[in-house]
Amino acid sequence: MMVSPTPLQAFSGIQKTSSNKQPVVSGEKMTGAQALIRTLEDLGVKDVFGIPGGAILPVYHEIHDETKFRFVLMRHEQAAGHAAEGYAVATGRVGVCIVTSGPGATNMVTPIADANMDSVPLVVITGQVGVDAIGTDAFQEADTVGITYPVVKHSYLITDAQDIPRVLAEAHYIARTGRPGPVVVDITKTAQTGNLYYSWPQKLLLPGYNPTTKPHGNVLHEAVKLFKHSYRPVLYVGGGAVRSNAGTQVKELADLTDSPIVTTLPARGIVADSDPKVLGMLGMHGTVAATAATQKCDLLVAIGARFDDRVTGKMEAFAPAARVIHIDIDPAEIGKRREPDVPIVGDVSEVLDALNTEIKEEQALNGKPNLESWWAQINAWREAYPMKYDETTPDGTLSPQWVVEELSRQAAPSTIWASGVGQHQMWASQLINFENQHSWISSGGLGTMGFGLPAAIGARVGSARDFGGKKPVWLIDGDGSFQMTSEELATAFIDNAPVKIAILNNSVYGMVRQWQTLFYDKHYSQTNIRDGENNENIINVPDFVKLAEAYGCVGIKATTQEEAKAAIKRANEINDRPVLIDFRVYKDAMVWPMVAAGQSNDTVVYKPGVQPLLNGDGTEGRDADSTQAATQR
Repeated sequence: MMVSPTPLQAFSGIQKTSSNKQPVVSGEKMTGAQALIRTLEDLGVKDVFGIPGGAILPVYHEIHDETKFRFVLMRHEQAAGHAAEGYAVATGRVGVCIVTSGPGATNMVTPIADANMDSVPLVVITGQVGVDAIGTDAFQEADTVGITYPVVKHSYLITDAQDIPRVLAEAHYIARTGRPGPVVVDITKTAQTGNLYYSWPQKLLLPGYNPTTKPHGNVLHEAVKLFKHSYRPVLYVGGGAVRSNAGTQVKELADLTDSPIVTTLPARGIVADSDPKVLGMLGMHGTVAATAATQKCDLLVAIGARFDDRVTGKMEAFAPAARVIHIDIDPAEIGKRREPDVPIVGDVSEVLDALNTEIKEEQALNGKPNLESWWAQINAWREAYPMKYDETTPDGTLSPQWVVEELSRQAAPSTIWASGVGQHQMWASQLINFENQHSWISSGGLGTMGFGLPAAIGARVGSARDFGGKKPVWLIDGDGSFQMTSEELATAFIDNAPVKIAILNNSVYGMVRQWQTLFYDKHYSQTNIRDGENNENIINVPDFVKLAEAYGCVGIKATTQEEAKAAIKRANEINDRPVLIDFRVYKDAMVWPMVAAGQSNDTVVYKPGVQPLLNGDGTEGRDADSTQAATQR
């Protein structure tokens, strides 16, 4: 079987001869490195994240005090990528990173993959060895384009200085248009040190790249017909709606059609939680009302959503009676997991603007369906199965759910929330009151532990840039997730990014432990991350308060509700440096509701022994089964 070479392997097989290109002589003469900095400035880039290294040093040499963008020096390349993601989500701008070749570039693979899964616009600039050294296993050489090829939207290898302005302009355009995503620009040292003639603006050479943004009229007519005949509609809203800044249009559609709104994890806050039509998140750890409404609907309108397995559960049992309208700017997503009755390719905002107009015209002539019985059922689910938890714990530690709710109670409405990955992420999504879109930053598709702190730093940089720092940033993290990138406390302190950090410290890898409890006979293999559990002489490893103080931050420990309330109040009052609160929480707290992986959403467990949708009317929970049997059904 013949295997195609990666782009860099193919390049290294070409005989290296002098270029036959005719030199461009119009414009200002400068080096490739100077042109890179100038291009970023001309693109309007305001903030850049990264770490220098040998193969990118010519570029860093051109960053000066008068450079028009701010450079944020991170402590790890992976963190630079996550910070750029947080910045992009919080501001709507393209996140930009500059790192070196080899390990610098390979450390960027995780944030590139993360951004690709969550459709976050990034331009990742990596250094590369000189053209003559490519393919020789030179020091810190790696095939960056080949390594990242499966997880980027597009990628470039630049060998000629004259290509730098055009390629960067193209990369920036590709990253932010269509379905947003990461673009890698790998620049050889040869191109960085070579000369070119700089001019602006650049003509983009992108044959075949024409994202569809406006919907076709025929599919809109078909969608209106489905709404006209639907008596149990649901708007299933995903991260694509957030990327399209479509919160206003989603709310208008919900109000026009009287449809409930359920969201994926990335779409929390797309419409304010205080809106009575918002049922919350659906799926594996969604609300019973959101999951039940989706299962029982007769029309499912997927808006910038991709039918992720954590949402759908067993795919063939997902919303089994529903006709489907699927709206997405990426045609590859439509029909990938569920064949729609009406496929609509286009930018969510533009599609909904046009769809809402047509629905208004239809309703002016024929009115709209009476959905009173549908809402009576939905409200019955909401009343019977609200988000509840035990506020007291067997060992006297804090309830992690209570901590999250208290953080939300004391927070300013403009707060931007970030999270790591794990139980704390689910509790944050379930229990925080989100009132604004672009106020929630979390790793969804890839589920990257360690995402939280650098993403919060990026969001805080963006808050300072676009909102005068008036949007505070709170990070809710777990002790396991936080330790993967805790070195970025140095960045937060030195670069004046006063994030506020809540660590739900249960001394275990909580979500893995939950699965071990439910599905692996309570065999807690390698999930206890604090040795003090088995050795009383070893405790507080690490001591998060001392760790925070070592990095110049404020550290606070809270073990009671009174201490927690006071700590949160104090953190909200401190705005000149980062604050970390170590909340000691119960290690065996569980995230409920839950649908076991691969099971139908009809098996959702509200709490141990209670499976609402296995009853005929879905309003009285079944209580005969044990937790183990309920989650393994």
